[in-house]
Amino acid sequence: MRLLILGGTRFVGRHVVELALAGGHEVTLFTRGKTNADLFPNVEHLHGDRETGDLESLKGKTWDAVIDTCSYIPRAVRQAGDVLKDAVDRYLFISTISVYEDPVAAGSDENAPLKKLEDETVEAVTGETYGSLKVLCEQVAESMFGERALIVRPGMIVGQYDPTDRFTSWVTRIAQGGEVLVPGKPTRAVQMIDGRDLGAFQLHLLEQGISGVFNATGAAQPYTWGAWVAGMRDTTGSDATFTWVDDTFLEEQKVNGGELPFWVPEPHDGVFAVSVQRAVDAGLTFTPFEDTVRATLAFAQTLPADAPRKAGLPPEREAELLKAWKEKSL
Repeated sequence: MRLLILGGTRFVGRHVVELALAGGHEVTLFTRGKTNADLFPNVEHLHGDRETGDLESLKGKTWDAVIDTCSYIPRAVRQAGDVLKDAVDRYLFISTISVYEDPVAAGSDENAPLKKLEDETVEAVTGETYGSLKVLCEQVAESMFGERALIVRPGMIVGQYDPTDRFTSWVTRIAQGGEVLVPGKPTRAVQMIDGRDLGAFQLHLLEQGISGVFNATGAAQPYTWGAWVAGMRDTTGSDATFTWVDDTFLEEQKVNGGELPFWVPEPHDGVFAVSVQRAVDAGLTFTPFEDTVRATLAFAQTLPADAPRKAGLPPEREAELLKAWKEKSL
């Protein structure tokens, strides 16, 4: 296939490009030319800026499919669609599990209720508007491309190239060993998907001519937190022990999702237990958890030791919380 990737030099897009090239596909990248601009020197690079509507370099060309990895506002999807609707056969939009109305019931599938944005002219992407704006992006893509549109809704994406440090912070902390603060309870569900699996699924859908909407949030059955953290400990060979701290205490201590990524208190934690059966039936496969942990740790070890981390509890903060939790439990 001749593929146009909107983005393609960061995280999931980078995985898609690597897999596409390995699979013999012809790839064109459309980027601003600012992030990892030296990657993939042997593919065609087109430059522009979707925020300003500069799509001139896309005009007059055709592709079999486009993968849109980086649209957050409906205007960007509409402007790209105006240029590409007659230039591509398929349009694959990377959305998010955050499109679902909160709280999401465990086991929900792609038909679960979606969020709504009261003021659809809003373009500021915040924690409150992110999911609703993605809903509008999906609607624009489907209205412009019809059955030629594909929507993929990932949740927590992890592994090599991850710039968020969300899963990476857990792997590196557990690998260090010692007493680790873990939120909630061991039986709570958690989902994640390796960026390589998400990239491979996108290509598979396009290669097979499949349309529709797909949750792509994790393994066919969600992990439990107990198995999740134990799997990281066993894979890294650490001596970590786990102290489970309840939601109420963490909320009282004003702990946030950046400090404890993947922590979603009840009753909102159903977002980490949605159904991916439709995607599995369509061909989504999963890298063994241990391989993802190893790849994540190897990637973390390539990062500068003094580089600021975007997620995870600082050691002093973790120690303070553990101390306060134990004193409270006396």
